[in-house]
Amino acid sequence: MIYLDSCMIIYLVERHPLFAEQIERKLVLLDKEVKLVISPLVRLEVLVKPRREENHALLFRYEQFLTALQSLSMPTEVYEIALSLRVEYNLKTPDALHLATAQFHHCSQFWTNDERLSGASSLSINIFKNH
Repeated sequence: MIYLDSCMIIYLVERHPLFAEQIERKLVLLDKEVKLVISPLVRLEVLVKPRREENHALLFRYEQFLTALQSLSMPTEVYEIALSLRVEYNLKTPDALHLATAQFHHCSQFWTNDERLSGASSLSINIFKNH
């Protein structure tokens, strides 16, 4: 399983001119058996802008995209792992929760554009580094 950070979803759905194609190239290379996963926190983060702006077309695109992904649960243990990550690596709460969710569910990778997260876990991969 590969956990997609919120920024990955935003880049793809909103067709970021620099990053969308790079993500898609990496996705094409994945084995068809690899699951792409998110958490409820990803949904919360990516839907703020279209809801705030009442952009129904963008909201629909997000909803379509998100329903194609598996959403992982965030039980109490995730929050304990996140607490440890915040203490040890000084991560922001949402970042710690994303990473903790990926760790708790034994994801093989955590795709992000945030280099700070790479230092907190070997799961974290800034897929744009060196591009």
